[in-house]
Amino acid sequence: MRTTVTVIKADIGSIGGHLKPSEGLLKLVKSRVEAEKGKLIIDCYVSHTGDDIAILCTHNKGKNSSEIHKMAWDTLMEGANLAKKQGLYGAGQDLLKDAFSGNVKGLGPAVAELEFDERPNEPFLFFAADKTDPGAYNLPLYLGFCDPMHCSGLILSSKMAKGFRFEIMDVSYTEKDRIITLNAPEELYDIAALLRDPERFVVAAVYSKESGEQVTAASTTRLHNIAGKYVGKDDPIMLVRVQGNFPATGEVLSPYALGHYVAGFMRGSHNGPLMPVKLNSTISYFDGPPVVSCAAFCVHEGHLTEAVDAFDHPFWDYVRQEVSKKGIEIRRQGFFGNAMLPMSELEYGGIADKLRGLEERFVTKD
Repeated sequence: MRTTVTVIKADIGSIGGHLKPSEGLLKLVKSRVEAEKGKLIIDCYVSHTGDDIAILCTHNKGKNSSEIHKMAWDTLMEGANLAKKQGLYGAGQDLLKDAFSGNVKGLGPAVAELEFDERPNEPFLFFAADKTDPGAYNLPLYLGFCDPMHCSGLILSSKMAKGFRFEIMDVSYTEKDRIITLNAPEELYDIAALLRDPERFVVAAVYSKESGEQVTAASTTRLHNIAGKYVGKDDPIMLVRVQGNFPATGEVLSPYALGHYVAGFMRGSHNGPLMPVKLNSTISYFDGPPVVSCAAFCVHEGHLTEAVDAFDHPFWDYVRQEVSKKGIEIRRQGFFGNAMLPMSELEYGGIADKLRGLEERFVTKD
């Protein structure tokens, strides 16, 4: 069976600042999406990570379906109106345009979609991050698909011996999607050279060179590129098919034990370690730390199993403690140096106005 999995996520309002959506808001979104089961969609799953609500649905209408995208857009718009009535903070924050134009790309919400012929058993992972940007997935994808230290299947499985093809997007180019395709392991150093700059170059998709099938799809939305100002961090989502010709679930999850430093945290303007958290977790310390959740599913004839929380295990409790230590250490540095993002990432915030004002006071001396 040909199945499409679509995830669309946005911050449309939360309690107490950037902590979590209200129960009433979540209930509304769930009810509107579930009403489409058996009609527009086959199955669905609604969740939140921090203050972002994600709509995951299965259907057979293919990627970029205007019907599916409009359903999600209308649901999020209705949710934003409820958030305004409830007085929630940031109501409709990620809905940056007024009119739907065929799909939600370029309107604010994050989007990730996979279309595939179902295998006899079809497991996949749904990652959702908050208080960070799309480049947060760069290192885990590099390690999970290119490095046998994390993905032992690269040397143990003949199905993965040919490696993977990466589609990498230059997200600083705003006129159109500017993409380069690079092959691992042949062009491993070229891939690394780009992915080391996660604010500009972002993995959009990964394909198996053995079968040609798409394995991952990640959102690449940069909100400040759409709005022309800082309106919140991009909070990316990602779908990853696992097992068989693809890395095992544990191999894809392994890199998240690093708690690698990513952009985000308070006001989206700092660096902090990415913490793997349980499903439907909130945000807390310094509007962070940057977090990522992972729901594991199998899909059969478009129908989803229940979600399994991939980070709900005693091992990840230990990782969370270590990430907390890393978060506190870099916060000791406050605004200085690497603790805060470079000026190129802060040009949409108030500090840019401050610097322009100071520029006039500089004098040149012999």
